[in-house]
Amino acid sequence: MPDGDPALARELADWLEGLGLADQLAAAGLPTYERVDGVVRWTEPATGEPLDAGRLAELDRLLRAQGDDPAHAVPVALVRLRRETRRRQELLDGGWLDYAGVAALRGVSTNAARFAVHKAAERRTLLVVGHEGAILVPTFQLDDTGEVRTELLTVLEPLLASGEDPWRTWAWLTTPAALLGGAVPHEAARDPEELPVVQRAAVALAERSRSAQG
Repeated sequence: MPDGDPALARELADWLEGLGLADQLAAAGLPTYERVDGVVRWTEPATGEPLDAGRLAELDRLLRAQGDDPAHAVPVALVRLRRETRRRQELLDGGWLDYAGVAALRGVSTNAARFAVHKAAERRTLLVVGHEGAILVPTFQLDDTGEVRTELLTVLEPLLASGEDPWRTWAWLTTPAALLGGAVPHEAARDPEELPVVQRAAVALAERSRSAQG
């Protein structure tokens, strides 16, 4: 069954494809579409039911709600989601280990590594990130034996205690930071003279995070 408004269905799909945002619809929990024999079919995410003309118009208004001129609006939420997706992929490309990887590096069993990772996370001495049902341990924080770098312990604690999203914590620690004059926090922490500055920056970021959450 085609959409109740074929012209709007096609126009909306063309617009999102032109912005490079069509792939973000599903991740945002929004209706998605497919092209079948030149006809654009929009469906609800939960039921797979086709969108009628009213629902399609509602979706169009929702996506164009940002900005004074709907004709030139941009679906900001989808733009943010695309940026976040790309940034997460960059972080993943930077290196991580699962339980088996930590076990291999430490020379212990996978069960022992799993237990140690969970205990370290509880003590706020190890950054772990959930991703697609798995627990990842970013490798930047580990030394050659698989243990957390000693100099990072006092940097990680305030960040992990703040309740900040682990992905954002991972990003801050591995990206040039304004609070450090453009230095990458985990790299700057290797310098004993710079470590106190990194610690203060981590505390400041943690306090800002708590204020934002409050």
